[in-house]
Amino acid sequence: MPGLSAWSARNIPDQSGRTAVVTGANSGIGYAAARELARRGAEVVLACRSAARGHAAAVRLRSEVPGAEVEFAPLDLADLGSVREFADGYARRRPALDLLVNNAGVMALPYGRTADGFETQFGVNHLGHFALTGLLLPRLLDAAPGARIVTVSSGLHALGDIDHEDLGSEHGYRRWIAYGRSKTANLLFTHELARRLAAAGSAIVAASAHPGYAATNLHAGAARQAGAGADGRRPMARLMELGNAVIAQPAAAGALPTLYAATAPGVRPDDFFGPRLGWRGAPVRSWRAKWTLDDASARRLWTASEKLTSVSYDSLARS
Repeated sequence: MPGLSAWSARNIPDQSGRTAVVTGANSGIGYAAARELARRGAEVVLACRSAARGHAAAVRLRSEVPGAEVEFAPLDLADLGSVREFADGYARRRPALDLLVNNAGVMALPYGRTADGFETQFGVNHLGHFALTGLLLPRLLDAAPGARIVTVSSGLHALGDIDHEDLGSEHGYRRWIAYGRSKTANLLFTHELARRLAAAGSAIVAASAHPGYAATNLHAGAARQAGAGADGRRPMARLMELGNAVIAQPAAAGALPTLYAATAPGVRPDDFFGPRLGWRGAPVRSWRAKWTLDDASARRLWTASEKLTSVSYDSLARS
């Protein structure tokens, strides 16, 4: 295998016989990751909120990768009922899961709440994936050696550490700080999950990744949500749209750190990968804020997440 700085999608090992679930796989990083996994032989489940976009993505993927084993399954991470339905449906159809890619997310939205009353960015980006992972964990434990859980964070986790006294931003909401905190939550979740897997003697690897600056619907949506200036125009939106056009790397390149974490040999528990230059380039082990490695904070967030979602990881104790 080449060094990280030379790694590309061509270096993905054969994935034949493996099954992967990729959330938010109808576009952007998720679609690019799902396509390359399918190209290497994996059976891929596109877990998407929109049925129309999910089915369209499955059709598109089959046209780009003839013979690909791919299917769409509905999943709305803003609704824990939908998360449970997805996990129950997966368990009925398949005995095991080899790879879970927690990719879907929202960015810099105005204040809102999920179906269960959580602040939207924290609810979708962290709590939805926390619940999904816990509910699918028995299937991951039943997989052959080599199962992995990859959670997609962001370099913008550096915008803010978790506020344990205000997880739902009840005492003040700033959309970018809330986004950064949700991405910090992704890294704290992976940190604690990796610790718990090791303590249980499980060989499952939990790692994380970030895409740098990639031109995706996530950034486009954030640009549309950017506030208007005093003249009624939207300077932040124009700036972000310009960045997407001029600076950002394509979604396929942005997916490489996720694909490396998901498939490359030598990935260690709690590894965090991103582009070599920070915002673009081949995948390398990434810098991360020191608070994302805080054991006490990770345990505290885990306990709160179990309480909020009513999902516990009992299968680890039984494994």
